[in-house]
Parts: sequence; structure tokens; C-alpha cells
Amino acid sequence: MKEQFTHHDALIFAMVMISAVDSAMPDRELQRIGQLIDVLPVFEGYDKENLILVSQRCAEILGGPEGLDIALEIIRDALPPRLYDTAYAVAVEVAAVDLSVNQAEIRLLQLLRDRLGLDKLTCAALERSAIARYRKA
Repeated sequence: MKEQFTHHDALIFAMVMISAVDSAMPDRELQRIGQLIDVLPVFEGYDKENLILVSQRCAEILGGPEGLDIALEIIRDALPPRLYDTAYAVAVEVAAVDLSVNQAEIRLLQLLRDRLGLDKLTCAALERSAIARYRKA
């Protein structure tokens, strides 16, 4: 039987993947994931008690054979197309929270963009808006 994932799971996968891509999950990124779940309308009704289990499931999948491809497929398949840009936006948000985006994060964002079929202009706008939000005076 094929495992079922919700759109919430898929969005959490995107955030966990971008946080873990460089083999570290800084506290600032983990806090931002929790904050996004608390404030974004797309997470309305989500039970945060599931966050740890979903994050662990994501880590298990990533640790397996072809884990990255499988995780990206889960994200794409569990989301309705109207939430593809939302998945990219939350991933960018988590990547940007520490005020620097490393090469591994950039590469994962490119893979996510390509897997979801997002255009470069949309992604650039989402990236630019994150830069503006996190800019210091």
C-alpha cells in the first residue's frame, strides 16, 4: 500500500529538506518552521503535534536510496499545483532566516523549482521578497 501524504506534510518536507541540506538544522531555521506553521493560512487546522513525526519521516526517506528524488516526488504529488509556489516560498523563507544561503541550499531550491515546474521569474520574486524581509537597516 502506498503511503499517503497531505499537503501539510509536503510543505513540511520542503522546509525540513532545506534546513537539513547542509547537514545541520540550526535553531533559527527550526524556530522559523514552527513560526510559519503558526501564522500561514495554508497550515490552518494543522496539528503541530505531528511536526516531529513528519520531520522524522522526511529524514528517513532522505536517508534511503534515491531519497532526494523520492522526497521531491512526494512534495509534488501531495500538493495541488496551486500550492507549488507556496512550497518554494516556505523553503526560501527557511533558507533565508540565517541571512545567508549556501550552495547546497541554492541547489536544492533549483531542484525543487524544476520538480514543481515553477518558472524562474516567480522563483526570483519569491527570493527577492525574502531578501527584503530579512534585510537589516
